[in-house]
Amino acid sequence: MSSLQQLQPLIAPPPVSLWPPAPGWWALPVLLALVGWAAWHWRGHLRWRRKAGEPGEQPLDPVRSEALSELALLERPYNGAPAGAWLQQINALLKRLCRSHYPNSHSHTLNGRQWLAFLDNRCPAAGLTRWMILVEGVYKPECKLDDKAIAGLSQSVETWIRKHV
Repeated sequence: MSSLQQLQPLIAPPPVSLWPPAPGWWALPVLLALVGWAAWHWRGHLRWRRKAGEPGEQPLDPVRSEALSELALLERPYNGAPAGAWLQQINALLKRLCRSHYPNSHSHTLNGRQWLAFLDNRCPAAGLTRWMILVEGVYKPECKLDDKAIAGLSQSVETWIRKHV
C-alpha cells in the first residue's frame, strides 16, 4: 500500500459561530459605556463652566472703568438747563480717552464731523455721528436738550467707552 492511501480523510472545520465571543470582547461594551458617560459628563461640565464664567461682558480695564465713573458723575442738564458745559465735558472725556488709546492718530486735533467720524470708526455700535449736537452744542449760546436726547447721548457715549477698539 502506498503512503498516500494510509492518510486519513480530510476533516471539515467546524462552522464558525458568533456565540460565545472570543475572550476580551466583553470589555468592548463596558469601554463604550465609559466613553459615553465621560463625554456626557465633560459636556455638562463645560456648559456649567461657560455659564459660571460668563458675566455678560469682559471686565473693563482701569482706564475705561474710570472714564465710565467720570461720565456717571457728570451733572446732566435736565429740565431745560443749558447743556453746553455738559457737552464740553463729554467731549473732553472722549478726547482724553482717544489720546491715551490712540496716541498716534492725533484725534485730539479733530473737530466737527471729522471728530464724530473718528469716534464712529472706532465703535460703530455707539452711533455717535447722529449726535451732531455733541460738537455743535458747545458753540451754541443756550443749547438745551430734552430728557430723551440727554439719555440717548449718555447711552451712546457709555457704549463707545465700553466697546471702542
